[in-house]
Amino acid sequence: MKPLNYAILKHFTKVEEACADDVMAALKGEYSHFKAFTKGGVISAIMTAEANGLLEETRFDMDASNELRVYYRAHEEGAETINHYIKD
Repeated sequence: MKPLNYAILKHFTKVEEACADDVMAALKGEYSHFKAFTKGGVISAIMTAEANGLLEETRFDMDASNELRVYYRAHEEGAETINHYIKD
């Protein structure tokens, strides 16, 4: 099993785009028992990856609860870097 942050990054190499809720839904089965597996923790990991140039924001919208959802994607260079350092 990969560290949670690695799993979050790898998820973005397998989907066109995702928000924190999408990532949590995809990783829930394996990582729900991790202390850092919170919406805030996932958002923090995503924003760190964006700040480091691995992900980029694609769009945003409001969910049914009127909470902002920000979507990100791994651009070509970011996906290459993630896949180079984090193997399946």
